[in-house]
Amino acid sequence: MPAPDLLLAVDQGTGSTKAMLVDPTGAVVAEASVAVGQAHPRPGWVEQDGEEIWASVRGSVAACVAPEHAGRVAGVALSVQRETVLLWDRVTGTPVAPALSWQDQRTGDRADQLERAGHADVVRARTGLPLDPMFSALKAQWLLDAHDADRARTGSGQWCVGTLDAWLLARLAGPASAEVVTEVGCASRTQLLDIGTTAWDPQLLDLFGVPAAALPRVVGSTGPFAPVADLAPLPDGTPVLAVMADSHAALFAHAGWRPGLVKATYGTGSSVMALGPRASSASGVCATVAWRCGDETALALEANIRSTGRTLTWLADLLDVDVDVLFTEAAATPDSDGVTLVPAFGGLGAPWWDRDAVPVLSGLSLGTRRPQLARAALESIALQVDDAVTAFAEVTGPLAELAGDGGMTRSTALMQLQADVTGLPVRVGRTANLSALGVAHLAGLGLGWWTWSELEDGLGAPEPAAYLPGADDQRSSRRTTWAREVARSRFRSPRHLTSKATP
Repeated sequence: MPAPDLLLAVDQGTGSTKAMLVDPTGAVVAEASVAVGQAHPRPGWVEQDGEEIWASVRGSVAACVAPEHAGRVAGVALSVQRETVLLWDRVTGTPVAPALSWQDQRTGDRADQLERAGHADVVRARTGLPLDPMFSALKAQWLLDAHDADRARTGSGQWCVGTLDAWLLARLAGPASAEVVTEVGCASRTQLLDIGTTAWDPQLLDLFGVPAAALPRVVGSTGPFAPVADLAPLPDGTPVLAVMADSHAALFAHAGWRPGLVKATYGTGSSVMALGPRASSASGVCATVAWRCGDETALALEANIRSTGRTLTWLADLLDVDVDVLFTEAAATPDSDGVTLVPAFGGLGAPWWDRDAVPVLSGLSLGTRRPQLARAALESIALQVDDAVTAFAEVTGPLAELAGDGGMTRSTALMQLQADVTGLPVRVGRTANLSALGVAHLAGLGLGWWTWSELEDGLGAPEPAAYLPGADDQRSSRRTTWAREVARSRFRSPRHLTSKATP
């Protein structure tokens, strides 16, 4: 048998599952991707089919790993979309209901009830997160109320509820593995975990009506995890070496422990993240567990933006054109001619955390055409990230560099605009899928394939693309206009009179 000299990284994301083979030099030697759909049964509801997700994992792995390479895989590394919640049967692994996506907003009324009852402060203090439908606890409560109202099945442990990392690990291990585990960074996104103790919090479980017996055991980012039992063409017994939440894995791939670095992932929504201390609620910045390696737990600041890439796909659907057309036209258009788009679909995330905010499209004229709309959509992405970076700098002090990843980093126009708007140099990861690469980096550390310092040096890879901020005489006026339109988006919201964070 050939010596194991490959790592298989699987990134289960919102719109697709990607598989990647990485060798001991850190080079990507094979990749594959399988799309995953979403359902929108009602306005604000976003669901995914668990079995379709599982099929996408199997399909991407089968397409990525040639049979002759299967025996060379030293282990599996898994990154996952984060706050999405699933309810499943512990023995069979079968989902009881569709997964509720991190984008799902059906629990907004329940969040309002808890906020009015005075629970927001204790939730924020223990979890680092504001009361918001994006996070998992409200979704878990909704699923249990709908499918296990008396908590008989979840209270007895017959059914499990958790984020996708826990369910996928259970499916990878097969029915012979009785214990269900979840990675600490993923668990920190549920709003059920005390991020100080990294343990499930009994008061929060009671508040959200989630039985402890239904929850996985919390483990570090390197496990221990049960080995793979049925993931062709890998041999049974292939170890699972590392698990991370996708945005956390991207930060790891950027060697995000370096001082002054802030990371922005440009996907359906965006996660802006940097290692740092917990911030006050007034900052609008969340706290989360980034990862745990051995006995060391790294905490991160994070700002979650609801709609970035989704803004472009929405506009493409509305105008019945391919999204690449919009990127091309936005790049060729020097400015939006006064058009501003605030994409508050489902409200605004960080630093405002205002779920009552509404989308705003302003500055239209009889001369407005598709290129101006495309440019306004592109500018909305850069300006939302700039809001987050500004909030970070108020907590951490001056920042030195913004590291970008995700599919939209292929847009040189967006990356240059981001540098101009923030005033920071922007460096783009050497592959669009840094989530898979980051969790592979963590797994490779455990195998001794590389060191922390070698990861900081990029494992000898070429220097990533860099965009330096130019002399932007529009920066001040652009930000002023943006702030005015954000305020207009929030005008009818009771939160517009408060600070940036959820009160």
